[in-house]
Amino acid sequence: MDPADMAALAERYGTLESSLVDRMGIEFVEASADRVVARMPVEGNTQPYGTLHGGASCVLAETLGSTGAGLYAGPERTTVGIEINATHHRPAASGTVTAVASPLHRGRTLATYEVVITDEDEHRVCTARVTCLLRDKPD
Repeated sequence: MDPADMAALAERYGTLESSLVDRMGIEFVEASADRVVARMPVEGNTQPYGTLHGGASCVLAETLGSTGAGLYAGPERTTVGIEINATHHRPAASGTVTAVASPLHRGRTLATYEVVITDEDEHRVCTARVTCLLRDKPD
């Protein structure tokens, strides 16, 4: 990832160590208000049947949607996730999944991102929509 993008993420969120992002193994590849890309291992994020847990897909999607919305909002505002929906298209049983978040709507008070998660064969595993409230940081 571009050092300037990583610096913007670090300034916005501080360290990601010991966070859910860290525990799930989410690795940012690219991050801007226009496009956020990250990878996550399937291993360690599975349901008892051995396939990627739908909740893990939702964590990945919300992480990317919230990151895009936060970068769009800028340092003087904060974001709060208010809605997520996800359609799980097919299972992923091994390797990594890649998620790409793209803005659907960016307004004064709301930002909505579509997040497409694919497996290593570029098959769509999940499509999610994440909406965040943009608000001024509390004093």
